Amino acid sequence: MRSVVVTGASGGIGSATALRLAACGWDVIGTARSQEKADALTVVAAAQGRRLRTVVLDVAEPASCREAMARVEEMTGGGAWAVVNNAGVPQAGALQDVSDEQARHLLEVNLLGAMRICRLALPGMRRRGEGRIVNVSSGLGRVPRPMGGWYSASKHALSALTHCLRVEMAHAGVKVALVEPGAFATAMLDRAVVDLAGTDPSGGAGYDRMRDLFTAVNRRVPGPEPVARAITRSLSSRRPRARYTVGLDARLLVPLHAMSPLWLTDRVKHRVSGLPRTLPGPGRSGPGQETA
Repeated sequence: MRSVVVTGASGGIGSATALRLAACGWDVIGTARSQEKADALTVVAAAQGRRLRTVVLDVAEPASCREAMARVEEMTGGGAWAVVNNAGVPQAGALQDVSDEQARHLLEVNLLGAMRICRLALPGMRRRGEGRIVNVSSGLGRVPRPMGGWYSASKHALSALTHCLRVEMAHAGVKVALVEPGAFATAMLDRAVVDLAGTDPSGGAGYDRMRDLFTAVNRRVPGPEPVARAITRSLSSRRPRARYTVGLDARLLVPLHAMSPLWLTDRVKHRVSGLPRTLPGPGRSGPGQETA
């Protein structure tokens, strides 16, 4: 039975992935930031007739990462065969309103933490001459979203590092895949709404529209099971794809954004976000003074 570590397994995509892999016969080790959340995951799994193990891990803390992965090495007798780096945070808000501290925490979780887990897992995989790493990015890593620039930046960077890691580790028998979900109903969107409410806006342009948009999207999109299925395929396939883009919105928006001129994508983003394109004021009708 092959072992797999799933970070951020206490909810959303992580929970759906851990439970699905357990149902498929994997030796799943799900991580959570607290023992309470880890115990809750175990209870949910048991209620569904599935068995998994848990480890407490805060990917933003280097010491916690080292301790957790050392524990995984003991539990598996040499290290997990696979790692799914899923843990992430949104941190919504205009770039001028997100503090250095908030940005650093986002990068620690979404980028540095994920790569830290990779570094800690790779020695065992290299000793065995095989292994899998799946990094969960986002379609927003290729379609930057206003009022969420730091999130898009972190996922864009994670995608770049994943593509490099895939080439660097091929000779060691370690296959690396990227999963890019679109919008799915998880606590991430709820947290993004909280971020918008808690950020101190310097004028507030776009905040109300984005809060309404996040809330509406979370009510209409499906749950995270399609992403869990894609992650399972990437781990089970003999020749996993380099990238799995999941969700109709991501599969449509990513190529459309890449093919469209920036003036057009900027205009669409202004319209969707509610951010004005010009300085507001009465009687402004000259060239370049049109409104969104």
